[in-house]
Amino acid sequence: MAPTTPGRLSHDELLHLIRSGAVDTVVLAITDMQGRLQGKRLDATFFAEDIAGGVVEGCSYLLASDVDMRTVDGFAMTSWDRGYGDLAFRADFATLRHVPWHDKTVIVFADVETVAGEPVAPSPRQILQAQVARLAERGWTGLTGTELEFIVFSDTYEQAWSSGYRNLTPANQYNVDYSLQGTSRVEPLLGRIRRSMRGAGMEVESVKGECNFGQHEIAFKYSTLIDKCDEHGLFKLGAKEIAAQEGCSLTFMAKYDQREGNSCHIHLSLRDADNSPVFAGDGAHGFSPVFGHFLAGELAYSRELSMFLAPNINSYKRFVAGSFAPTALLWGVDNRTCAFRVVGHGHSIRLECRTPGGDVNQYLAVSALVAAGLRGVEESLELAPAFAGNAYVADAPRVPTTLREAADLFDHSAVARDAFGDEVVDHYVHAARVEVDTFNATVTDWERYRGFERL
Repeated sequence: MAPTTPGRLSHDELLHLIRSGAVDTVVLAITDMQGRLQGKRLDATFFAEDIAGGVVEGCSYLLASDVDMRTVDGFAMTSWDRGYGDLAFRADFATLRHVPWHDKTVIVFADVETVAGEPVAPSPRQILQAQVARLAERGWTGLTGTELEFIVFSDTYEQAWSSGYRNLTPANQYNVDYSLQGTSRVEPLLGRIRRSMRGAGMEVESVKGECNFGQHEIAFKYSTLIDKCDEHGLFKLGAKEIAAQEGCSLTFMAKYDQREGNSCHIHLSLRDADNSPVFAGDGAHGFSPVFGHFLAGELAYSRELSMFLAPNINSYKRFVAGSFAPTALLWGVDNRTCAFRVVGHGHSIRLECRTPGGDVNQYLAVSALVAAGLRGVEESLELAPAFAGNAYVADAPRVPTTLREAADLFDHSAVARDAFGDEVVDHYVHAARVEVDTFNATVTDWERYRGFERL
């Protein structure tokens, strides 16, 4: 069956384009622990003729290394003692998309298996698939949208690296939040990204400036959970690649400097088997009982699942009062000071989680939101009243302040272990602790500036 969305392909359409010479490269991609796309660029003819099942192999360290691709000890899945053997990457042919910013190129997302064909539990895509299956057991389908902010610089990635990421020139020298004049300066880049993403099958909604210098956001229409998270990963990769082609750079890191960080607000709602909204009802604020329980679960359990919402050392520097990043685990109706903001009306009613930054692994974050919400439904948790006012000064549970704290909470979370399994929890807790230990062993510029002469 041919896909209905321009930019997307069926398997048969791909084979036709390969035979005609219109496609000569197939990118086969998995998602690693950091949320990055990894994989291989395959000759299209070889892919069509020799990889009928769409399975290629890659080193197991892709799911057992840090952001620098260091092989670190302590993972049960793979190690030097186990020889760092191969994993199998099985193409999901329903995910085929054009990659307009590269000539004659398509991409296909893959699930990770052992070479014997067994699923690999710590693979982010499989973690979310398990939560999708839990929703399906209740007859529900999840819908999500991820709003990613990023900062654009006039420097190339090579120049940024060589300068130690110091003294970079942002694409805007002042706050261009909602500014049409300010954003027009970056429109050649942003316009190309938007058009390219539409060419890759994404439904673009809008682009706007943000508060930090050179900061922008491109919004895309919501979709089902796996599909949207696939799009999220392709968008991040494509935006960086297009920026590099245009002689500039951009970053999604959660907190680049002392000003506003890059957020990734995640919208989430549910539909039933009849495609009717599960969250809409006749209760206060137009809530259904299910939505009340689901949102109560987010408030009760998102703190202990924060490691999946804020996965890096830098993630926690974004949580600053008055910064539009949340510090208090409260919910409100259209209240941007709360961690959970309820928006929409009637069929469009949904929650917006404001905790994640642009550095988040999208599959893990959505998985955490589903797990917390389902726990609230299972326990029929009662929802506290909406918070009105400034949540930054409220007496309420807070978002963890460090990755170490979040890892300890996640490690001891019965909700995490019930939802994801011990193998997944232990794997990601170990990864977080490796990151903390690496950071603690690093001497920073801040320490040199303060201590070189004056201490």
